[in-house]
Amino acid sequence: MFRRIAPLGFAIFAGLVATGAMASDLDIINAPEIDVSGSAVAEGWYLRGDLGYSGWMKGGKPQYTVYQPGGTVFSNESFDSARFSKPMSYGVGMGYQFNNFLRTDLTTDFFNGSLSGGSNVNLPCSDDEPAGTSCGFGHKGDYNAVNVLANGYLDLGTYAGITPYIGAGAGVTYLRWNNMNQKPFCEDGTASCSGRVYANERLSGEDSWRFTYALMAGASVDLTNRIKLDLGYRYSDTAGGKMYKYGATEAGWGGAGTKGRDDGFQKHEIRAGIRVTTW
Repeated sequence: MFRRIAPLGFAIFAGLVATGAMASDLDIINAPEIDVSGSAVAEGWYLRGDLGYSGWMKGGKPQYTVYQPGGTVFSNESFDSARFSKPMSYGVGMGYQFNNFLRTDLTTDFFNGSLSGGSNVNLPCSDDEPAGTSCGFGHKGDYNAVNVLANGYLDLGTYAGITPYIGAGAGVTYLRWNNMNQKPFCEDGTASCSGRVYANERLSGEDSWRFTYALMAGASVDLTNRIKLDLGYRYSDTAGGKMYKYGATEAGWGGAGTKGRDDGFQKHEIRAGIRVTTW
């Protein structure tokens, strides 16, 4: 009896195994497809907000004109040294994502900074100083600025939610210099200084619009399908312009208009921001 039941049991067991295998194959065939390429790009308008830190900033050496009694120009000078601070910036913008690869935006950034430097004029600081001495100056000033850039970007594909990109922009910067503080001091030449201490002179600042361009590279990280964290680098170059006016003494000698001009500056920024696709 047992010999008859055993083959039947094995047959039933084999049938169950085969049925289970077929059901497993059907489950695999009907299973949903898994996308490992990252989330889809949400096309349309987006808003953005950014913070930046200028880890390295370089500018040329400002130039200025020196008048002498009688209303004639004594010399055209430039700073012997000039050092810009490393300003933070913050900004907002609005853009449009055309497809997976192309987007543009218009951004506005706000920042301020300072400049310190020194220069020397081959002329005694006053009639009290002996001939053969020269007049040195310590310069300190600060500024406020707003730049507006139109930018274009090329997204280089999305990999596991990360999208590297490159971009470029062009626009204008409105830069306003506050008062320039100028501290004269006697420098020894062929004769000794008298030791006289001079008062700090405050020269009124100027403002101007300057052309600016920028180059960018970075990557965005998908937080959701519509919210992205943007991390990147931006190089920007702002043209030179008006810096400060003549003081009362030189104005009395005939100096009018702009006395000092800066050579502009170049900024290397590390930036972080959020982009939100709205509609």
